[in-house]
Amino acid sequence: MDFEYSPRVKEMQARLIAFMDEHIYPNEQRHHEEVEANRRAGNQWVPVKVVEELKPKARAAGLWNLFLPHSERVPEGLSNLDYAPLCEIMGRVSWSAEVFNCSAPDTGNMETLERYASEPIKRQWLDPLLRGEIRSAFAMTEPDVASSDATNIQSRIERKGDQYVINGRKWWTSGAADPRCKIFIFMGKTNPDAGRHEQQSMIAVPADTPGITIVRPLSVFGYDDAPHGHAEVIFKDVKVPVENILLGEGRGFEIAQGRLGPGRIHHCMRTIGVAERALELMCKRLSSRVAFGKVIASQSVWHERIAQARIMIDQVRLLTLKAAYMMDTVGNKIARTEIAMIKVAAPNVACQIVDWAIQAHGAGGVCGDFPLASMYAHQRTLRLADGPDEVHRNAIAKLELAKYLTIPGAGDMPITRGS
Repeated sequence: MDFEYSPRVKEMQARLIAFMDEHIYPNEQRHHEEVEANRRAGNQWVPVKVVEELKPKARAAGLWNLFLPHSERVPEGLSNLDYAPLCEIMGRVSWSAEVFNCSAPDTGNMETLERYASEPIKRQWLDPLLRGEIRSAFAMTEPDVASSDATNIQSRIERKGDQYVINGRKWWTSGAADPRCKIFIFMGKTNPDAGRHEQQSMIAVPADTPGITIVRPLSVFGYDDAPHGHAEVIFKDVKVPVENILLGEGRGFEIAQGRLGPGRIHHCMRTIGVAERALELMCKRLSSRVAFGKVIASQSVWHERIAQARIMIDQVRLLTLKAAYMMDTVGNKIARTEIAMIKVAAPNVACQIVDWAIQAHGAGGVCGDFPLASMYAHQRTLRLADGPDEVHRNAIAKLELAKYLTIPGAGDMPITRGS
């Protein structure tokens, strides 16, 4: 097997690392201060100035929309395998992906629109998303059902003449609180009497449509995730043209399958960057502190943890690259085992390494002076986002058993919310 990155990827890695060194890392404190200032002013959801200032620089550097492969609209888009090492670098700073127009939920929504929307819908919503002029939200998860099984969704999309009427309550709707959010992709049932996987549909809903109410932002371990955030949203008699349906009625589960594969692996790519940075911070901290007459890095317990962290990171990177390669070569459906495995492995590895890094920083590790507490909150959340660990493990086990015996549902892939 050839583990070498292509010359193009190596060149882009160098360019991206240089951009991070020049523009991202030096502005981490400014970003934090701007978000806090907006919060004190009572509106933490407004765009952060430093991010908006850096976007034109990223585009000029050719580091824009790298996530979207096989699109005539995005000739610079990379394959999953080529994108992986670049996405990892972006993951080292939680907000940097937006600078490159490579952040969720827009990436997943843009892929969905590219694959499944009509040309007029693409011109209206996909093109401005690709230009970074607007943001989007994905409305799938619901508070009243176990959304780890998407067939539980109760929201309705009912056709009445030349319109669909939408009713439902969603939560963990990523991006909904952002004032730049102009379009929702909404999943609901068009035919509750159809087959289990043919009841659901997805539809594009303009954010200014009457009947949409943002109920509240949701916090993650005390973080409101501003200015990105997640929201609880009510859709009450929301009317949209029938032309806004994606792919056709009853195709929502199929779309979710296509959308969440790339979304899951993008999270895992960024997670590797988080784990790498946590290990880096841990090593620097341990080497700069003395306790009981010795540099803490000389303690054997930390040798054990550092070694284990390196092993774990390299393992999940290789599994991520394998999953990305399979997605590119044989498709998401055949790669579903590898996608499920990395979705379990990567956030668990990152959580453990960030936890060790917090321990190495002592009380400083749990405060805002270091990025570790926020890192942990995000990584722990990823064990639920896009499918909880238990659902993915269940799918992996069924697919493994299916090699040896026939059991009902062995080929089903879990579907849950996207972020």
